[in-house]
Order: sequence, then C-alpha cells, then structure tokens
Amino acid sequence: MKPIKNGEAAVEQEIRTVRPLQRFLLLDVLRDKESRPVFYWAMAVLLIGTFFYHWMEGWSYLDSLYFCVISLATIGYGDLTPNTPEAKVFTIIYVINGIGILLALFDRIRAVRDPSRGATNLKANDE
Repeated sequence: MKPIKNGEAAVEQEIRTVRPLQRFLLLDVLRDKESRPVFYWAMAVLLIGTFFYHWMEGWSYLDSLYFCVISLATIGYGDLTPNTPEAKVFTIIYVINGIGILLALFDRIRAVRDPSRGATNLKANDE
C-alpha cells in the first residue's frame, strides 16, 4: 500500500489549481517580485502614451489608450492616426520602445506561468 500513497502524493503535488480570473488580471504575475518592475513599466508606458495623445492630438482618454494598445500590439487598424509632426515623431519612438517593453512583460508572464522553462533551465541547456 505504501507505493500507492507515494503515487497519490506525487499526483497531488502535480495538480495545480487554475484560477482563470486571477490569470486574466495578471495577479499571478504581480505576486512575483521579479515581474513587478516590468509590469509597472509596461503600465507606465501605456499611461504616458495615453496622456500624450490626449494632450497632443486632442483625443479622448479612451481613444488614446486604444491607440496605444493597438500600436504596441502591432495591429494598427488605421482608424486613428497622429496628425501633428510632433506626435508622429513620438509615435516612432514610442512604438520601438514599447514593443520591447511588452515583449519583456510577455517573457515574465511565460516565466511565471511555466517555471519549468525558466532562466535556470535555459542556462543548464547551454552548457
């Protein structure tokens, strides 16, 4: 009977509770101390872009946030476009930097949600 109990314990350790709302809201990423700076930086970039486009282009806050998300996600529907030269220059710099920041956030989400593929395992594979 002992092997069965060991097997049950192993199965119990492998079972993870899935909390879809917490995962959707990225609460699991916020609990990870290494992920917080990247998460906050990504949110700050979205806020900076939102306020800039609201101020420079006169768009509503919702339209400004929408434009920032669509641009950084590289979707670019084209329904909103910057019209002033200053906003166009800002957009070039904003998108180049913002895409890199979002990629870093996506990497942290991957590291938190799939710890078996973390940085320590990648280093071990390189050797």
